[in-house]
Amino acid sequence: MVEHAIAFHASRPTPDQPAASGRLAKIGLFLRRHRKLIISVQWLIVVLYAAMVIIPAFLPLPPEDAHIWDNLRLFAQFCFWGLWWPGVMIATVTMGRVWCGLFCPEGAISEWVSQYGRGKALPRWLKWTGWPFVAFVLTTVYGQLVSVYEYPQAALLVLGGSTIAAIVIGLLYGREKRIWCRYLCPASGVFAVLAKIAPVHYKVDREAWDRYQGDFEPVNCAPLLDVRRMTSASECHGCGRCAGQRDAVTFSARSPFAEVLDLDAPARTPDALTLVYGVLGVATAAFQWTLSPWLLAIKLAAADWLVEHDHFALLDNDVPWWLLTHYPEASDMFTWLDGALVLGYLLIGGFLLGSALLVGPALAARLLKTPVLSWQRFVLALTPLAAASVILGLSMLTVTHLKAEHFWLGWLPYFRISLLSAGCLGSLWLALGLVRKATAGFPKSTLAFIAMLLPAGLMATVWTLVFFIW
Repeated sequence: MVEHAIAFHASRPTPDQPAASGRLAKIGLFLRRHRKLIISVQWLIVVLYAAMVIIPAFLPLPPEDAHIWDNLRLFAQFCFWGLWWPGVMIATVTMGRVWCGLFCPEGAISEWVSQYGRGKALPRWLKWTGWPFVAFVLTTVYGQLVSVYEYPQAALLVLGGSTIAAIVIGLLYGREKRIWCRYLCPASGVFAVLAKIAPVHYKVDREAWDRYQGDFEPVNCAPLLDVRRMTSASECHGCGRCAGQRDAVTFSARSPFAEVLDLDAPARTPDALTLVYGVLGVATAAFQWTLSPWLLAIKLAAADWLVEHDHFALLDNDVPWWLLTHYPEASDMFTWLDGALVLGYLLIGGFLLGSALLVGPALAARLLKTPVLSWQRFVLALTPLAAASVILGLSMLTVTHLKAEHFWLGWLPYFRISLLSAGCLGSLWLALGLVRKATAGFPKSTLAFIAMLLPAGLMATVWTLVFFIW
């Protein structure tokens, strides 16, 4: 019944599925022809996801001598935050949004329940393109306030709440579609940005599509894409349902720089803002606030001032755990002052960092004065740097667990330097490629490229502080 509910009628080859010549193309056709297998995998992941999110929330704190291999709570925490999410980001950078289309439990559940729902038309407010960015920022900030990485109760609250919201949206809107994933998922904006540099994608041949005369079955594109006009990997979930459609859609290799340098591909403002203010701004602040001596200095100064002036309300730590971190048994309790400072650090610090990063792309676009080379396009050139940054940040959680288990980490500084360098060089290569497409003269083109050195240098400085100075 479940399989029938989700499966697109693609378990058998259709007339419009050609004999693929390349391995990648054959993979795409395999995915289309074996929807039942994919659905089975998705439901297996739903079970694993539920187990890792729900069960640890009802387990006691691990003893001091516990290890990830003998304590279920630590094991689930390491698997989920130390392996799962870094792996999802790496997969998105290397293979596009395959997580969304083939594995995501929220997407699978939302699509499944949508066939039993009301199937209402989408309201205008829901289709606002800024929701993924807003949802990402709110989820990131709230997750830090309740310590979502450290405590499974907070993880159940944040992730469980997201899953319930996905189910509700599925019951209200669409039929066998992923409305939640397309418009509201907090991670969707990040995935959309990182997928732009994936070295594989579903390539659409518009001419082959238009001239096709044979029989074909319509594609049930769950994220509601116009497959015929698809030019970007950002919104494609990589599920393979459209592979071979009308002899025009092929799972193909490409240069990881191809989409950003393709001036016909969209360079949307929501993607640019998500990248610069979300992934490189707020997310970076979220990864490093616990190490920041600046935040500690501000906290001590504020606390001293409050004590001197007999204002003790903000120093109270009797706060609900679902609002601010409050775990007395672990001696980990946020005061109202802690919450206010973390909130300010993430929002104000993320905004300031994002605005500083935006200076380079804005200057480059203004210097070149070429309509297709907008500031949004130059911001997208920072995608490799954003990918390196988010992987570095998430891997900090992995490293924390490995350090606790006394794993040898002598390779870690070299890994971090290499990944950060690759991100910076990749972004600068993209910036150079865009500058070379301009019609401006050599002096302005040179200045535009120099301007793009600013965001790369700034992010390199931020991560150098985090890893080697603080």
